Amino acid sequence: MPRRLDTPRVTATSPAAPGPAPEADLTVDGTGLLCVALLLRLRAAIAGAGPGTVVHVITTDPAAPLDLPAWCHMTGHHYLGPVLDDEDGSVDDEDSSVYALRLAADARPTRADAPWRTARPSGDTGP
Repeated sequence: MPRRLDTPRVTATSPAAPGPAPEADLTVDGTGLLCVALLLRLRAAIAGAGPGTVVHVITTDPAAPLDLPAWCHMTGHHYLGPVLDDEDGSVDDEDSSVYALRLAADARPTRADAPWRTARPSGDTGP
């Protein structure tokens, strides 16, 4: 069962954002999804969200600690790190982890069919 995110006692670990993690404006539940499906769900969920929106991603994907920061780096969104539960100081509960990111105003859009690739400009017909 995923950890409840409505508790005010969470922190994030990241060199870019040490200290308490901001509360989520949007939560994306990617439980059971692996990389591609997780990014497709994340991309769809943030489509209408504005810059500065804090997103918490719940995931069971063991590659998420690598994939999410890489995706944020590629798109320009800000990876805030794993969300820790202050009650026990852990990143993981039994089955899932939660990661935080903040949406950027100048983020690069990704392809709808391949969210791990940035979208080409409309006039670009290259490979």
